[in-house]
Formats: sequence, C-alpha cells, structure tokens
Amino acid sequence: MALSDHFREFRARIVKIALIWLVGFAVSLVFHDQLLDLVFGPYEQAQKVLPEGTTEPIIQGAGAPLMVYLKLSALATSVLTAPLWLYQFWAFVLPGLHRREKKWTAIFVVIAGPLFLLGVLLGYLTLPKGLEVLIGFTPDNFTNLVDFNEYLSFFSRTLLVFGIAFEIPVFVVLLNLAGVVKGESLGKHRAWMVIGVFVFAALATPSTDPFTMTALAVPMVLLFLLSEGIARFNDRRRAARDPYAGLSPDEASAI
Repeated sequence: MALSDHFREFRARIVKIALIWLVGFAVSLVFHDQLLDLVFGPYEQAQKVLPEGTTEPIIQGAGAPLMVYLKLSALATSVLTAPLWLYQFWAFVLPGLHRREKKWTAIFVVIAGPLFLLGVLLGYLTLPKGLEVLIGFTPDNFTNLVDFNEYLSFFSRTLLVFGIAFEIPVFVVLLNLAGVVKGESLGKHRAWMVIGVFVFAALATPSTDPFTMTALAVPMVLLFLLSEGIARFNDRRRAARDPYAGLSPDEASAI
C-alpha cells in the first residue's frame, strides 16, 4: 500500500472516531440525569453513613453547572464508546501485523478488556468506603464542602487506577510469552513483587486510605500469582517442545 493510501486510511479512521464520539456525546446528554446518579452514588452512600452535616455537595460559579453537564457527558462518552474507537485504531494497525502478532493481539484484547472493566467495577464498589474514611477526618463543628468538579476528577482517577492496575498481570504474561521474563524468575522475586504491589497501591490510589489501598493490592497480588503460574506452565510447555530453549548463550548444552 502506498504512503498516500495509508494517510487516506488514517483520515477515514479519524473521521469515524469523531462521528462515534459525537453520537455518543449526544446520547450521554440525553441520559445526563442517570449518569449523574451513577457517578454521584458513591458520595451519597458515604454521606448517609457519616454524621449529619459532616459534608455537603456544592457547585461553585455561574458557569459551573454547564461545565459539570458537559464534563460528565464527555467522560461518559469517552468510556462507553471506548471499544468502538479503540477498534478503529486496531483496524488501522491490523493489516501491518503478521499472523502470529494478530493472534496475540486478539488474545490480549479478549483478556485485557474484561480485566480492565473488573478493575473499574471494584474501584466503584470500594469508593464509598474510601470517601467515608477520608471525609470522616473532618473536625467537629466543620462541614466538608465537596465541589462536584473536584469530585468528578477524583472519581475518574480512582476508577482509572483500578482499571490499569488490573492490566499489569496481562503484561507480565505477554513478557513471558515473548521470552523476556521466566516464571522461575518471578518466583524468586515474589516477595519483592508483593511489596512493590502494596507500595504501588499506596501511591496510586487517589484516596490514600488503607481500605482502598488494600482493596486494590490484594486482587493485584492474586492476579500476579496467577500470571506467575501461567508463566511457569508456558515455560514447561516451551521446554518440552524444545529442551534447549531455556539455555543462555553462555551455557553449554547436554551434547
């Protein structure tokens, strides 16, 4: 394919992504009230548990309500239409991949997508408790006024961190399939990996409370152990197929 054809293909994909996003944005505007209830649900759950008067939601500024309306719709559009516009990028790259690369890419999409959604769901379920812990530090006789714009950013970061964190084991398995990381090496450094997971969870979670950190770290550790098991199984399968596959360049073979 000529370079000009590549540019035309790329332009066509960008136009399709723009149309997908505009249609999704229009739909999000129609269902704005339902989206607001969904996003604001964790805060309302935390507010019910806290003593009355501890916290109140606010919107500051004359133009702030309109910005909240648009930002919430844009966020929902980007998330809900993600499979469609990500497919457009993948379809643009797909013709340049080899058959084996296409196979591993398809496997990655099938596994990584549900894992990301699982992480987002876990983040959403743990968010009320995290908000309860954080707002609970408000001193007596004070009211914690939560600006919705700040809350929306906090909400987005929390769910994004949980979603991305659940992708880490997938990359570990891909590195093993590529021959970069071996299951035995993962086992030797397992203790440090677990410590690293908890440190990552403590630094990455926007709420910084122990409950949310643990809720993120424990599934990550379990997924890491699962990825180690998959890596070991793949190493054994590779060794059975080629007994000398695991030898380093400086190591002598049996013959």
